[in-house]
Amino acid sequence: MAAGAAVNWIRTTGRILVASSDPEVRRRVLEAPELFGREGLEAHGGAAALAKLRELACDSVLLDRNLADLDAGEVAETIQRDYPQVSVSWIERGMGMGEEAAERAPENPAGLSAGCEPLREENQQVGLPGMIGESDAMQQVYRLVRMVARRDTTVLIMGETGTGKELVAEAVHKLSARVKHPFVVVNCAAIPEALLEAELFGHARGAFTGAVQSRLGRIHAAQGGTLFLDEIGELPLGMQAKLLRFLQSGEVQRLGSTDVHRLDVRVICATNVNLGALVEARQFRMDLYYRLEVFPVALPPLKERTEDIPKLAEHFLSLLCEESGSPAKRLGGRTLENLKCRAWPGNVRELQHALERAFILSGDEPFLREEHFPPPMMELSCRERPRSAVA
Repeated sequence: MAAGAAVNWIRTTGRILVASSDPEVRRRVLEAPELFGREGLEAHGGAAALAKLRELACDSVLLDRNLADLDAGEVAETIQRDYPQVSVSWIERGMGMGEEAAERAPENPAGLSAGCEPLREENQQVGLPGMIGESDAMQQVYRLVRMVARRDTTVLIMGETGTGKELVAEAVHKLSARVKHPFVVVNCAAIPEALLEAELFGHARGAFTGAVQSRLGRIHAAQGGTLFLDEIGELPLGMQAKLLRFLQSGEVQRLGSTDVHRLDVRVICATNVNLGALVEARQFRMDLYYRLEVFPVALPPLKERTEDIPKLAEHFLSLLCEESGSPAKRLGGRTLENLKCRAWPGNVRELQHALERAFILSGDEPFLREEHFPPPMMELSCRERPRSAVA
């Protein structure tokens, strides 16, 4: 596979990002003579490429048409829409990586073929089922979720406690072809290690003391649908090996049984810890980490999207009034501004609980005032609020 023709018409200065699920393709492109002197970055898929662009400024992107996680055309259009200054080009396989692409360049500066289908209209809609927020940070999350939902790619949702990781997992399920099948939730931190294997994989009668009858596990219960593993970083090492085997083979063997069941289940995981750091500390298997991180989605903390606080507060306050049967209540403008200056270490969940407390303390008053809210654990400087971003 020659590399020259594919890159002789992209810009000659700045950083270049090569996105391909094939490490050999990435290596050959980055070793092309035309790229000598330029800083090269690698991405193993479409999601990784979009994440790299959020972190680092790039001059050009070379995309493989055969990405493992996302449709390459959708990734290309997302880059063009969100980063119009970046030149996007195809990696042409088989025919010398593309004299055809080089010839198209003058008419199509982005390097995209005329046959690249536009994003479906649904991918450009605002919001996700059950989620509230119009900030730039959340719009990036919405676009990623809509891109991956209709595929069976494994998704890893990362974010602090209270940012809405389970809501994102539900949205992926609801937007997928699996929506008519079960959405099964397992909190890996809430189940004792001794019971976790039987809970996930099921058990046969007599497999252990107290197993008076056979039982199917949570994975089996999710057949045809989605299994959401929350707090995946809490999964014991022994169970990590068993989960990896299921992800690789799609087969489940119940505890105490020799029967093997082949299942069709999509897996979505969530974590509030840095799995990469756990891998370095040898507390999390590296092979499982790479298997789960096919499509990472990072949720921003509430302090990085304070512009969403008014709508979130209105939503929670409306629910409280509806549930209690009380007349509608409002937040005063000054009170709302003060809420936007809080750091909210507990994120959206902390905001929801603070509003519930204030609602109760307000009694028959039509407004929720500052004194109805608990003192903030942390405060932001309103003059120096962080810009919205997905890390």
